[in-house]
Amino acid sequence: MNIAIIFAGGTGQRFSNDNLPKQFVEVFGKPIIVHTLEIFQKHNEIDKIYISILPEYFEYMEKLTSNFNLTKVAQIVRGGATAQNSIYNALKAAEKENPADSIVLIHDGVRPILDKEVISDNIKDVKAFGNSITCTPCYETILISETGENPKEIPYRRNTYAAQAPQGFYLKEIIKAHEKIQEKNPNYIDMIDACTIYNTLGKTTHMTKGNFGNIKVTTPRDLYILEALLKYRTEEENALQ
Repeated sequence: MNIAIIFAGGTGQRFSNDNLPKQFVEVFGKPIIVHTLEIFQKHNEIDKIYISILPEYFEYMEKLTSNFNLTKVAQIVRGGATAQNSIYNALKAAEKENPADSIVLIHDGVRPILDKEVISDNIKDVKAFGNSITCTPCYETILISETGENPKEIPYRRNTYAAQAPQGFYLKEIIKAHEKIQEKNPNYIDMIDACTIYNTLGKTTHMTKGNFGNIKVTTPRDLYILEALLKYRTEEENALQ
């Protein structure tokens, strides 16, 4: 089984929207999360989708999956105290219904510009290397600083990459990694994503080439970028038909 785990449990504190969390803001007539889910719904290698959502938006998410005919959604689960708690809840829900050697692709609900080839490449790389971390090269110089005032280290730009999503693993292995982290760090402090969890545990990760434009909608400014990217993608798809 190839399973998508979609995390949409954020409150959007940096988004400055008093009405809705960012994943539910509509762009071209659809909530951002629906744009994201449709990528996996339409992909012929994805068998099931599990969504981790803010508890107070559980029923709303159910309506969206029905209204937009998202038939691959196997279950919607209520999120936890942190992003990683929420993802763990979805992983455990998937564990109850699927083989332990299923491949899971963990993806942000607010990353709706994802090429289908990247999904396929992640699945292929999990089979070949045991995991996959979607990455793109950095085109700006990265500074490492503990003070926020003076750089401690400036790695050569040619050696720097941005980790994105999806991030792929075997179901049993990523659950095991979560549970090892929980033993020492139950609140997942500084565990920003699955890549960080694996690195903290000393596990080797494999980089999978991502697509540019795979932005994570975080601020209101990102909406303008998203609208332009969605418009371009729609025009591109129409031209190919």
